[in-house]
Amino acid sequence: MTACGLHSRVMLLLCFVSTAACNTFAFTEEPPERAGKADGYCSRILRAQSNRKEGTNEFRLRVEGDPESYQPGSTYRVSVIASSPSYFRGFTLIALKEGAEGDKDEDYVGNFQIIDEEEAQFMTNCPPAVTESTPRRRTSIQVFWTAPPSGSGCVVLKASIVQKRIIYFQDEGSLTKRMCEKESLYGDATDKPLLDCCACGTAKYRVTFYGNWSEKIHPKDYPRRANHWSAIIGASHSKNYVLWEYGGFASEGVKQVAELGSPVKMEEEIRQKGDEVLTVIKMKAQWPAWQPLNVRAAPSAEFSVDRTRHLMSFLTMLGPSPDWNVGLSAEDLCTKECGWAQKVVQDLIPWDAGTDSGVTYESPNKPTAPQEKIRPLTSLDHPQSPFYDPEGGAITPVARVVVERIARKGEQCNIVPDNVDDIVADIAQEEKEEDDTPETCIYSNWSPWSACSSATCEKGKRMRQRMLKAQLDLSVPCPHTQDFEPCMGPGCSDEDASTCMMSEWITWSPCSMSCGMGTRSRERYVKQFPDDGSVCTLPTEETENCVVNEDCSPSSCLVTEWGEWDACSATCGLGMKRRERMVKMPPADGSICGAEVLEVEKCMMPECHTIPCLLTPWSDWSDCSVTCGKGLRTRQRVLKSPVELGECSEELEQVEKCMLPECPIDCAMSEWTEWSECNKSCGKGHTIRTRMVKLEPQFGGDPCPESIQRKKCKIRKCSRRHEKKSSKDRGGDYDDGTGEAATEHPGCKMRPWSNWTECTKLCGGGIQERLMTVKRRFKTAQLSSCKDRKEIRACNVHPC
Repeated sequence: MTACGLHSRVMLLLCFVSTAACNTFAFTEEPPERAGKADGYCSRILRAQSNRKEGTNEFRLRVEGDPESYQPGSTYRVSVIASSPSYFRGFTLIALKEGAEGDKDEDYVGNFQIIDEEEAQFMTNCPPAVTESTPRRRTSIQVFWTAPPSGSGCVVLKASIVQKRIIYFQDEGSLTKRMCEKESLYGDATDKPLLDCCACGTAKYRVTFYGNWSEKIHPKDYPRRANHWSAIIGASHSKNYVLWEYGGFASEGVKQVAELGSPVKMEEEIRQKGDEVLTVIKMKAQWPAWQPLNVRAAPSAEFSVDRTRHLMSFLTMLGPSPDWNVGLSAEDLCTKECGWAQKVVQDLIPWDAGTDSGVTYESPNKPTAPQEKIRPLTSLDHPQSPFYDPEGGAITPVARVVVERIARKGEQCNIVPDNVDDIVADIAQEEKEEDDTPETCIYSNWSPWSACSSATCEKGKRMRQRMLKAQLDLSVPCPHTQDFEPCMGPGCSDEDASTCMMSEWITWSPCSMSCGMGTRSRERYVKQFPDDGSVCTLPTEETENCVVNEDCSPSSCLVTEWGEWDACSATCGLGMKRRERMVKMPPADGSICGAEVLEVEKCMMPECHTIPCLLTPWSDWSDCSVTCGKGLRTRQRVLKSPVELGECSEELEQVEKCMLPECPIDCAMSEWTEWSECNKSCGKGHTIRTRMVKLEPQFGGDPCPESIQRKKCKIRKCSRRHEKKSSKDRGGDYDDGTGEAATEHPGCKMRPWSNWTECTKLCGGGIQERLMTVKRRFKTAQLSSCKDRKEIRACNVHPC
């Protein structure tokens, strides 16, 4: 029974139920100095539980999303669940390399993270294992598990369950989950940069961001008015620089993107990294978050990589949100075979920057203190979360990113050579012979090609356009309405396509010198040889001098070469374009760097008059013109090209009906009736007046006011001569409804009161009448005191 004398955490797990459990799973006591983690104590958990009773499926270990494989470095929610009506009192949870015995530190892989410290804790003498904080009845527990780095192989997650006197520990079955490292989706690209890149030359890529965050795909609490993607910011960089990563802390730049959607600080941080960064990646914000591709093209940007800066990272904010983003972190574009990845496609789920504790899209600011680590959102984070799923299923991706290689430069050293089309950059896609336009999209004919935007022998663009006349099925996207192709000015073509077809020039290589005079080169390739079999004599390489930093003195400021020009800001006519470079090394004497890092110049696209009807996308619909009931709403679009340059018959404004909740209707009442006669012939009485409900209140309108009013009346004092009729004559006293019996009036004999008439209304306040008529008039009677009498009273005053 020495095991029950141990004060270890594991023995608590095994012995708290009864001494019978201890007799079954007794350990040999070891000196405390030998009971370290690596000295076999963790393995003793396994040895103790190897004499287990085989479990059943009433207990289950589950990894969120039920993945068959794990992504290195990714975080997963791990649950141990008991099926009703079962429960468990204690548990142990470990993660081992497949085939490992658990008696060495390196056998344990990944890292657990406690979600609720009242539910779970790490074992005192076996830190890789997670167990319960207090033994009690429970039906489930949850912890986070971060997968190990790339190259760790297959992993086995194991859970043990303590229920009464029984311990379940399954090597195979529902309490064991085996996952292997996820194979790369990107061909030969590595998952994480573990080794230096061995590729030669440089490569150019285009990254395209497809947002899929919409009310249709993610309907819960979707923010209709303010939804957007912030400006995208990123870079191609070396492995010495981390923009963001799961398990790391957000920098101030990442925090500003995550909470405010502002890329300014992030761009400043990137540019401060000098030679660690090759290209800054930027794309514009998108308002609203989702639009069909035929309305708004997916944003894209081009960037370059080389042997030392072969990683690509970017991020963009999901807005509005507390601090939720999507993006790629340190995506390696260098392959194990010393080449450049051809294409990367990745679906993205949102992640939490750990700087704000809000749980809904529009939660008020609630800074997280202290700051937490960046982690992926899960479907079980909070019941109010828009991504919440009580079943713990995987979150539907909110975006997809596609990274495609569009060019390579310099001598290539990978074993498998690329074909010519992979090497050539910026080649316009040849027009397809077959028209793949959906039948549900009705277009006008293509306009003629515009004049080339370049009047010189520099490369330019020309454009043609067609109009989308009708979209018969809104679920089928319609292709683009503008088409571009490269061109040069008149007389600049030095080859005949029918004899020798050449590619466009690939962009210039970096200058051979980082300071002073150097050289640079560019290449092009033969796309098609002449039909007669002759040799192409056109040059395939050009070399020219270049100067990066004219002043090479110690006090000078060293800068990188200029990046490529951005696309022209205008789609037709005169626009602006810009290019940038970065500071590689500030002056050694500490002075301010005076070199320009931004250049802006004019650019000319095809004349706008060749496209007389160039329109912006439709704006959002305006608010309804009324606050309730039926109204109208409008939307507009603007003619981009000047009206005087061409006729445009397309409508610029649309109006449609809109319906809001019905307007409230107040109760309507009739006018008051005249006051009734006093209900007493003498003494104190009352008189009433009534009014009727003409229109009941509807849709929250004002309720109906009172429908009966009463006031006092006094005719004259009653004389004592008024006596009640005898019970013989009337069959008992007759109560007039006021508690007084009918009496003889002076000078006449009256019949008894008649019965009350039926109420004039079933509800809402009506009236009843009754009469007392003269039976006999004495000679001494005065006319005024001997006449028929009538009484009125209210009835059915309850509301309808």
